[in-house]
Amino acid sequence: MSQDFPILDDHFHINSRTGAGSDIVKEFMRSGGTHIVLVTLPSWSCGVTPVKADDFREVFDSTLDDLKKVEALGCKCYCIAGVHPAEIGRLSERMSISEAEELMCRGLDVAAEYVSEGKCIGLKSGRPHYPLTPEVWEMSNRVLEHALTLAGELNCALQIHAESGACSDVIQMGEKCGAPKGRIVKHFATCETPLHPSVTVREPFLVDWFKEKRDFTLESDYMDDLSRPGAVNGPRSVPRKMQRFLQEGIITSEDMWRVCSSVPEKIYGVDFRL
Repeated sequence: MSQDFPILDDHFHINSRTGAGSDIVKEFMRSGGTHIVLVTLPSWSCGVTPVKADDFREVFDSTLDDLKKVEALGCKCYCIAGVHPAEIGRLSERMSISEAEELMCRGLDVAAEYVSEGKCIGLKSGRPHYPLTPEVWEMSNRVLEHALTLAGELNCALQIHAESGACSDVIQMGEKCGAPKGRIVKHFATCETPLHPSVTVREPFLVDWFKEKRDFTLESDYMDDLSRPGAVNGPRSVPRKMQRFLQEGIITSEDMWRVCSSVPEKIYGVDFRL
């Protein structure tokens, strides 16, 4: 497919243990997809049971191996590394809350090494999106603050996985921790967030946002799990939606460049051009 604009999926997973692995990107490319931000998985999805910070390296290295395979297919790929906030649920089954907090923070320190070495373009953290006890909520926010501090020290983007809604308090947390303003990305964002919104292709407000020339990025949050086909959205969902909007006159190639190149370049500081 010949086209004069990029199409970026800002949050994509690959898991050869449970899904199709890197070959699934061929479907993304056949629909016009050109760039992917590949996000590291929770440790258990990679068969890892972390007891020390270095155990997370197996998770990160697995994702970087997938990145190489994706790029060998001709798709430009970048990696985000971090500790999924839901790790607390698994970790607290076999250690104290304070020990889990320490392990998650040290795991983020390891992820920060990958960013400083140029292997990854940003960090991933957040807080669980399900109801928590006050103790776990406070602990999760401390872990998130550590990630924000690291993002400030590295001057890099931070994708956060958190509860649905605005997450407005993260703005103040970011300011306190020195995180780069405008580079905190709310994964699976809703329309009211003041953070940079990375939104799924199924959001009903997308047409309005394009008309308003809003700054945002698009994601599928594709999970690559054969037991859950198409979860959360299929690998072709972002390019298909963008191509359909273009054909229907809802957007222009200029809109494609803004959302898939110029905006993410401001967020991640890397090249999203063809």
